[in-house]
Amino acid sequence: MSSSIVIIPTYNEIENVEAIIRAVFDLQKNFHVLIVDDNSPDKTGDCVRGLQQEFQGKLFLETRLEKSGLGTAYIHGFKWAITKGYDYIFEMDADFSHTPSDLLRLLKACENGADLAVGSRYKKGVNVVNWPLYRVLLSYGASIYVKLITGMRVDDPTAGFVCYKREVLEAINLDSVRFVGYAFQIEMKFRAYLKHFKIEEVSIIFRDRVLGKSKMSSSIISEAIWGVFIMKMRSLFLKNKF
Repeated sequence: MSSSIVIIPTYNEIENVEAIIRAVFDLQKNFHVLIVDDNSPDKTGDCVRGLQQEFQGKLFLETRLEKSGLGTAYIHGFKWAITKGYDYIFEMDADFSHTPSDLLRLLKACENGADLAVGSRYKKGVNVVNWPLYRVLLSYGASIYVKLITGMRVDDPTAGFVCYKREVLEAINLDSVRFVGYAFQIEMKFRAYLKHFKIEEVSIIFRDRVLGKSKMSSSIISEAIWGVFIMKMRSLFLKNKF
């Protein structure tokens, strides 16, 4: 039994999923992997099922009926991981924008006292490779906006490369998390911040995907812009329900 599990949500990631799974299992640490697949038309789930025979007892698959958003995929994975008793629960993308070996650095940060370790693109300058300028400006601008609205001193609040101690996820009412797009990452950190958990950022290099298609959309951007302000207001005036 491993104490650490990496949750990777997938939708049409057939080009990446086998490689990312093997990259995690090649690390000098006994990580388990949970793929949460939204019934990908490209048969991503079938690929994972085939690999389960090779990685018995360490590769798991949860298949949902349809594409339902990044946030709900992670919530599904969090609940699954908590019931299985994992102590360290990771979020990671399937497309190699996050370097698998950095899992070790996030784990070390939590083992050394952090409750929540964030793989940060902006802790030391702007460490993003192969993004067009407008996306860098949009992402970096969003991080400044979120800090101003929420008061969190987190340089990369939209980061999706994260290690949670189980106690953090157990303390958060996962059923009350509202965001489903990339703003989900902000809400999870904000909820941890309000509960006074220690958040530590670990500087990483973020690389844009090479294979597959980005899931970014205008609705996701709108959710992040307007939703963060509404989230802050709810945390102030609906404390008992937030």
